[in-house]
Amino acid sequence: MKKEVIGSARNGQQVELFTLVNKNGMIAKFLNYGTILKELHVPDRNGTMADVVLGFAGFEQYLDKNPFFGCITGRFANRIAYGKFMLDGKQYQLVANTPPHHLHGGSKGLDKKFWNGCQGKGESVVFGYTSPDGEEGYPGNLQIEAAYSLTDDNELKLEYKAVTDKPTPVNLTNHSYFNLKGEAGGDILDNILTVNASKYTAVDDKLIPTGKIEPVKGTPLDFTQASVIGSRISQTGFGYDHNFVLDNEKGDSVLAARVKDPSSGRVMEVCTTEPGIQVYTANFFNGSITGKSGKAYQKHSAICLETQHYPDSVNHPGFPSTILRPGKEFRSTTVYKFKTE
Repeated sequence: MKKEVIGSARNGQQVELFTLVNKNGMIAKFLNYGTILKELHVPDRNGTMADVVLGFAGFEQYLDKNPFFGCITGRFANRIAYGKFMLDGKQYQLVANTPPHHLHGGSKGLDKKFWNGCQGKGESVVFGYTSPDGEEGYPGNLQIEAAYSLTDDNELKLEYKAVTDKPTPVNLTNHSYFNLKGEAGGDILDNILTVNASKYTAVDDKLIPTGKIEPVKGTPLDFTQASVIGSRISQTGFGYDHNFVLDNEKGDSVLAARVKDPSSGRVMEVCTTEPGIQVYTANFFNGSITGKSGKAYQKHSAICLETQHYPDSVNHPGFPSTILRPGKEFRSTTVYKFKTE
């Protein structure tokens, strides 16, 4: 692992870049701000490397208009209806940063914090942050550890741990935008996607779960067999932004999703201990954001595969619990494995 200071933020905080390299030449670079995965260089079928995650060339842009590029999100990833929940008889009101709802931890969530980073075992970096009691409306002091490692099997491994001194909801994920052609490679509509989920959480027109879990069969959300992403995307209305209920009842690490780019031959497999995965196809990109190679990002120019507990779980007793209590430890592992065909 290599650590370097690449500048300073407006508040004087040092901006640090951590670089991991495996024996195959694969490279992963992380910032200490939001633990952002800034670059991920992966070989194609001919051995040619390309950076496959979207983002910005400079650091300052991440402060101003970052649509969650590459960052950790939380304390609670995804949406909480009206930013409210009841816990042990008390109602909590979170910051409604997408009025009237709460998204990805609030207006100053974990993605907008500077973390302490240090060398882990081998090619890995370990980040730590303590979210104070009341931050964005959440109860409890939450101590979080995010460990990222790059293996010689071309796996990027993400491990999250957390402990608290008060009962509190916890739901962490990474929000990287992937394009296996390369970050400026155009849309991902010709990519082939498989999701090992026979059900999904139904939502209303504001993407808030209704509490119902519906079958994907007979809908454009059925990726139980490998399907071209663009083949049915028009049937969704605007694009994919859905939480899939993984066929993972025991909480073991299972293959959740697989994406293949036919042009480069790159394949990404996602394994996780989480019960759900959000598939998002960059539906709101419109050319207003210029990426690190100088090209504007257009609609459907990436896919996010966010491993997680279900959105708004705190308000649906039938969903797997996201409440962490003192004396218990939150743990979550996700692995992005890269290969070629």
